[in-house]
Amino acid sequence: MELLHSGKVRDVYLDGEDLILVASDRVSVYDVVLPTPIPDKGKILTQLSLWWFDQLADVFPNHVINTDVPAEWAGRAVRCRRLEMLPVEWIARGYLAGLGLQEYRAKGTVSGVPLPAGLLEGSKLPEPIFTPTTKATAGHDEFITFDDVVDQISADTAARLRDVTLEIYRRGAEIAAERGIIIADTKLEFGRAPDGTLVLADEVLTSDSSRFWPADSWQPGRTQHALDKQFVRDWSSTLDWDRTPPGPPIPDDIVQATRARYIEVYECITGLTWKETQ
Repeated sequence: MELLHSGKVRDVYLDGEDLILVASDRVSVYDVVLPTPIPDKGKILTQLSLWWFDQLADVFPNHVINTDVPAEWAGRAVRCRRLEMLPVEWIARGYLAGLGLQEYRAKGTVSGVPLPAGLLEGSKLPEPIFTPTTKATAGHDEFITFDDVVDQISADTAARLRDVTLEIYRRGAEIAAERGIIIADTKLEFGRAPDGTLVLADEVLTSDSSRFWPADSWQPGRTQHALDKQFVRDWSSTLDWDRTPPGPPIPDDIVQATRARYIEVYECITGLTWKETQ
């Protein structure tokens, strides 16, 4: 197999006409890969993605062919269709947090979408909104508007994938809510198959691509209990670190707490224990 790309946390191999997407245990914050892995992280995210792809199969086609991969990658890799990826991060938000909160405090908008006055950190929005970003090959992703997406792709494709992004978010949020988990926001990626078909790709509704909060402790006006990568971001923000490489090593207690949170959200959402999955 040919290594096509080694990203911050995933490696992509070409195997005949197929791709094999391998999720590592690496973790990145602020686009910097930290030197300490989170044990089983890649497997947890892969298995959660596969569960969601099954749940969402009637909403939109996805890139998964099967899990027939080399034994050393079992559990953390999927065999996928090869796609031409679209140059946009497709983000849906149902709650106010992160960069969206920063823009709202400055302008009263998120990605150009006006929101009501008086919202607090963690507030539920009146309805989910579409807030795309650039997909930067260097530097950081930046908010863009729906009109910017139209300029990059086309009006029809932009409108269709905006609606799909919001529908996937709504479906996922509804399923998670039944299991005691709030999905505050999520990032999706789409690609185009050789025949022109649009396809959901990468990962979906995982702790690296979404914000997950326990519903029973949600309280607007404060930082929420994160069951996702935000926990590592919050830890790193306590350090004297300028968010440039090299990243700081992660202490063992933070490693174990992060792994436990990834497992907790996997088990809550799927109804499976991680031990059973293994």
